[in-house]
Amino acid sequence: MDGTILIEILKGIGRFFINPLFYVAIISAVYLGYRRVKRERRYFNRRILGGWSELKNMLAMGFMLSVIISLFSLVIGLTVSLELLTIVFIVSFVGLLIYMYQLLSPAIVMAVAFCGIVWMQWQDWSYTIGTLELAGRNVTNDLVMTIPMMTGLLLMAEGILIRRYGARFASPIVEKTKRGLNGIGYFSKQLWILPVFTIIPGEGIQNFAPYWPQFTIGAEQFSIIVFPFIIGFQQMVRQKLPMNVYPQMGRSIIMIGQFVLVVGLAAYFLPILGAAALALGAISRTIIGIHYSRSEDRNSYAVVRSDKGVMIAGILPDSPAEKMGLAAGEIIKRVNGQDVFTEEDLYKALQINAAHCRLEVLDHSGELRLAQHVVHRDDNHKIGLLVVS
Repeated sequence: MDGTILIEILKGIGRFFINPLFYVAIISAVYLGYRRVKRERRYFNRRILGGWSELKNMLAMGFMLSVIISLFSLVIGLTVSLELLTIVFIVSFVGLLIYMYQLLSPAIVMAVAFCGIVWMQWQDWSYTIGTLELAGRNVTNDLVMTIPMMTGLLLMAEGILIRRYGARFASPIVEKTKRGLNGIGYFSKQLWILPVFTIIPGEGIQNFAPYWPQFTIGAEQFSIIVFPFIIGFQQMVRQKLPMNVYPQMGRSIIMIGQFVLVVGLAAYFLPILGAAALALGAISRTIIGIHYSRSEDRNSYAVVRSDKGVMIAGILPDSPAEKMGLAAGEIIKRVNGQDVFTEEDLYKALQINAAHCRLEVLDHSGELRLAQHVVHRDDNHKIGLLVVS
């Protein structure tokens, strides 16, 4: 072995940055932020989050989860094939290219990769891409346990990310209700990248990349790759507020991931369980997406123009409105003692006291509460509210 395993790991990290999928994901995240900002300015004449927010979220939020998955993978000794990573790369690339992030759930990507390997082995197919040689593998040897376990870990990571950040990056969209009123839907579309340490047995990488770091345990040679697993998510909510939907959805996905992981471990004794776990994981994740999509049709909206006052559609970060604890879905009834029903009423009432605003607000439970805050002079028209007009 050339050097220590630590040196090989560091080399593997360095070569993570030559994977083109990493840069395609970066471009996709930048484009995602551009689309969101353009949409928010069309509906509200301002953007809620900066255009780089999606990129920062993609690169930073999954880091600790990547470390945990990598440690688990290395300690347990999970090995993956070059064929598996190649198909995962292709599926992820296509999902990013066609802008359909619901296809980038680990349950879908890994199930497709598993089926691709089985099909190649069954048909005795092999492919040569440059100096890279890909061939079908007998998945009952090792992958039938490894793939479900890796899928379970990535699904749990997906659920955690949706639960934590799904609502934070939900962008309001103005739609027409069946009664012709303006209703607000919330669209969350995000990417996360998880750089995970993966171990590839044999000399597959050496055949096309002789420089790639390897280490030896006993008579076996292994290569380490830090592979960028891409997790995509998109979901619209209308009938409920994002803070109530996305955490619940995330918990459901975490439960699916736990199930797939446990059954993947059991596949060590009965290999067929691995294939069953992948199938059930992909089907369950698809059903969850369909369920939430159908339950959030345009029959009703949680946030719609109200005759009780001014309905809040969104709050700008670090604004006086956020510091007052205002939230989307609440209704402002009075401002500085004046009844308000439109956005124009709201800002006229704010002019009554240029240094202080006093709001009477109906919260999500229908209870009236008082919210007040000192505002900067000449900034009372910029307290950070997006309202339903």
